[in-house]
Formats: sequence, C-alpha cells, structure tokens
Amino acid sequence: MTEAQPATTEKIDPARLKSIIVGSLGNLVEYYDFYVYAAFSLYFAPSFFPKSDETAQMLSSAGIFALGFFMRPIGGWLFGLIGDRYGRRRSLMLSVLMMCGGSLLIAATPTYAEIGVLAPAALMFARLIQGLSLGGEYGASATYVAEMGESSRRGFYSSFLYVTLIGGQLGALAVLLVLQNLLLTPEELRSFGWRIPFVIGAGLALFALWMRRDLEETPAFKSAKAQGAQERAQGGLRALWRHKREAAIVVGLTMGGTLAFYLWTIYIQKFLKLTVGLSDKESTWVSAGALVFALCIQPLYGALSDRIGRRPVLLAFGVMGTLGTVPLLSTLQHAHGPWQAFFLVALGWIMTAPYTSINAVVKAELFPAALRATGVGLPYAVAVSFFGGTAEYVALWFKSQGVESGFYYYASAVICCSLLVYFFVPDTKKTSMLDREAMAELE
Repeated sequence: MTEAQPATTEKIDPARLKSIIVGSLGNLVEYYDFYVYAAFSLYFAPSFFPKSDETAQMLSSAGIFALGFFMRPIGGWLFGLIGDRYGRRRSLMLSVLMMCGGSLLIAATPTYAEIGVLAPAALMFARLIQGLSLGGEYGASATYVAEMGESSRRGFYSSFLYVTLIGGQLGALAVLLVLQNLLLTPEELRSFGWRIPFVIGAGLALFALWMRRDLEETPAFKSAKAQGAQERAQGGLRALWRHKREAAIVVGLTMGGTLAFYLWTIYIQKFLKLTVGLSDKESTWVSAGALVFALCIQPLYGALSDRIGRRPVLLAFGVMGTLGTVPLLSTLQHAHGPWQAFFLVALGWIMTAPYTSINAVVKAELFPAALRATGVGLPYAVAVSFFGGTAEYVALWFKSQGVESGFYYYASAVICCSLLVYFFVPDTKKTSMLDREAMAELE
C-alpha cells in the first residue's frame, strides 16, 4: 500500500468548520439519550423489576443495557447502507429521530407494579430502538467528521467525537446531580423523577434534528456518487466482504478500547458505590469529575496523533491498559474517600484516552468513500456489542459470584488482544484512504 502524502498547509473553510461542530453536537445529544439510562438505573431499576437485592436489580438493568448493544450491528449495517448510498446527512437525520422515539417510550412506560412483565418488555423494546439508532449514529458521524476535516488536523477534529460522546454522558450526570441535590429527594427520584431526563432527552433529540437539517454533504461522498462507485451498486455487505481484512482490523482494534471505555464510564459509577462504598452523590460527583478530565484530554491525544502518527498512540493505550488495569482497579477497590477515588479514575482515563481520541479517524482512513460509513459502523458495532455493551454485565456477574477481581483480569486480557492488533497494522495516517482519494481528485 502506497503512502499518502497530504498537504500540511491546507486550511478549512468556515462552512466546513460549522458542519463539523454541528455534526459533533448532534452526536452529543444522541449519546445523552442513550447513556441517561445508565446514569439513572440506580433509581428506575426498582420500578421495572421485582423487589430483590440491589445487585440483582442492577444486574437486570445492565442486562437490558447490554441487549440494546446487540442492535448496534444491525444499525451499523442499515444506517451505513443509507449513508453510503444516499448520503451521510440523511443517515444522521434518521438516527437522531429514532433516538427521540426511544426516549419518549421509556419516559411514558408504566411501572412493573402497574402492568407487570409488560414494563420490562417495553423498556427492552425502547432500548432496542435506541441501540439501532446509536449503531447507525457512530458510523455516520465518524465518517462525516473525518471526511469534512482537513488532512493535517484530522486526528484533532475526530477526537471531538468522543468529546461530544463524553459530553453527552456528562449531560446525563449533570441532570442527575441537579435532581439529586436541588430538586428532588431520593424517594421522589425513585418514584417519578427518573422519567424527567428521558423527557429532556427526547426534546434534545428534536433540537439535534433541527440542527442537522442544513448539514452540508461531504465532498468525498459527492465525488463517490458522481463516479458511480462500484461498491455502491453491489450493496454494503457484499462490498464489505471484499474489504474483510480492514473490517477485521476494526474489530480487533476496537475490542479492548471499547471495554476500557465502558469500564470507566458506565460500570465505574456502580463500582464506586457497590465496591468502594461511596454514597450515591459521591459516586456521581467522582464519575462526573473524571468525565470532565477525560473530555479535556481527548483533543491532546488527537493532536498528538497528527504529529507522530496513529499507531504509536494506539500502542500507548494497549501497553498501559494491559499492564495497568489490574493494579489500578485493585487499588481503587480500597480507595479512602472520593478524592482518592477521583485521582485513580483519572489515571484510568489517561490510559484509555489514547484509544478513544483517535479510533474513529483510524477506522475512517481504512475504507474507500463508497463503503466508508458501513465499513466504519458495522465492524465497530459488532465489537462494541460483544465487549463494550457487556462490560457492566460481566463485571456485575463476577461480583455476584464473589470473584470481582476476575473482571480486572478479563479486561486486561481483552486489551492485550487489541495490543497485538496495534503491533501489526500499518499507521493509517501514512496510508490514509481519505488522503489517497483526495490526491486522486487533484490528478
């Protein structure tokens, strides 16, 4: 594979910059809607599941959370096909509309005491809709931002996908903190207050839909459409099979990173309460503070990858995650108070951010424009479904069996598998399909 030699003096025009920002902000709203479920599961679990011990209720809600992830490969394929055939913009619009519907359904579902088993069934259906939506959102948004950003700053711009993703989680925690500390008692939160963030999420999704109405289509898609690319005519899955090596690379580089991400975002709040022994409020504050820290360091790693390449940054995550996960979680398990817990969780983010900051651009640089949304979205969604979406459930299962530390070793082993992939894949900054296509346009 020949190395691309992009120009380093190109400048992005204001219209492109606006499109990147709007596309990223829409991603924030999508992830707020999806992760508000995790942020409020401590409060709504008793409403949907029969009364039992707290760990069992968390295990049930985590199971439905994981099931939502198994719709993501279908969403990655469906919305990838839409994005590759009809445009990134259309795919982004449809995905956020579906997320709105899922949030409204959760907000309106009666409790288990009122309608019995129909309550958890409705909750599961809503999560499946949201999983389908989010499976399409990532591939479309990652493709859109990567194609709209100029070559010399593509890693930096793509890091904002996880800035906005984490921002969505922060928004969910911010709503939780306001309701916990200013507006409602714990009893009111468990009774009806947990519905409020889902109503807010549906409204934000409609706002994101309005923002995306005037998004400019990417030049790469316009060029591929004008050329009548062969992959487009043959269909997403058939064309993806011809790029099966690249698809396998996406699965391999994602599996360890997505598990680490969901460990430090979703499971950590339960870990801080159930294992470390912090209160509900302390767990929320530590999680929120660590997410702010994580948000701030994403662009730093993204910009670093523009200077030294993608592969060294991925290797840094693989080595730190493989060697550091077990001792870090073992130490966190015995943390003395919220400040020590925050410091240790922040260390977890220093290990994980090299992956989260650049994984989107690495995937986008592997595939041609006519297949990019499917190539990015579908293999990524498969890896996230099996390793990211199940992280909390697996961790809680180990805890329920009395061997919580088993999850620490499991996480390290999965990250080690990704590390092996990082050793053998080329540096996509040097072999970027995006740059090769841009150069071909100029010739």
